[in-house]
Amino acid sequence: MKITSKTTIGEIVADDFRTAVIFTKYHIDFCCKGHRTIEEVCKKRDIDEAILIKHIETAKNGTENQSFDYKSWSVDLLTDYIIKTHHRYIKEKTPVLEEYLNKLCTVHGDNHPELYEIKALFLDAASDLDTHMDKEERTMFPFIIQMKRAHSKGLFLETPPFGSLENQVLMMKEEHNAEGQRFKRIATLSNNYTPPTDSCATYKVTFGMLDEFEKNLHKHIHMENNILFPKAISLEKNVEHVS
Repeated sequence: MKITSKTTIGEIVADDFRTAVIFTKYHIDFCCKGHRTIEEVCKKRDIDEAILIKHIETAKNGTENQSFDYKSWSVDLLTDYIIKTHHRYIKEKTPVLEEYLNKLCTVHGDNHPELYEIKALFLDAASDLDTHMDKEERTMFPFIIQMKRAHSKGLFLETPPFGSLENQVLMMKEEHNAEGQRFKRIATLSNNYTPPTDSCATYKVTFGMLDEFEKNLHKHIHMENNILFPKAISLEKNVEHVS
């Protein structure tokens, strides 16, 4: 893939996820705002385009093992992977982080009142993500899998209860963006997950887990916004619907 000033961030990361580390280093959102071009982000952040592209190419040509080629995966494989990897991660880590944040607020809240806002933001995120994932697992993802089967077998497909898939994708992207903004605020409040000098072991572990949670969420959103959703929308256009 040749990278130019007009190439979008989402396309670059979808082509090779190793490039994500470069955008993270420059604090460039590659998941919720993956539609922006190299030119757009460089102008906004006053970054030299040539230098950024050079760093991206270096990451792409690195000697480290190539990550999975998610872009080549079928939509049914992608939905299965997202559920078993990213949805499961959120469901497993959320109650642990809630417990740790409760402890931090109890022990350190007086000296670090920002912990209360971090906790509130995370609890809101946990609740909204739970609802979001439920919608995907109950309606959207099953429909995408049905589309794949219908397309493979040349069958007709009933229109889903949520209308067009494209409209559903727009709603999901809005929810993704809301979570991106929420965790951006958490990162700011926590000084990019840097524990204060008076922090205890639980404090350090909690901030480390929050940092990991956000990184996992970024990859999760990227896989949906920039890989799964475009594939699914393209597939929908090639499937005959029952009138």
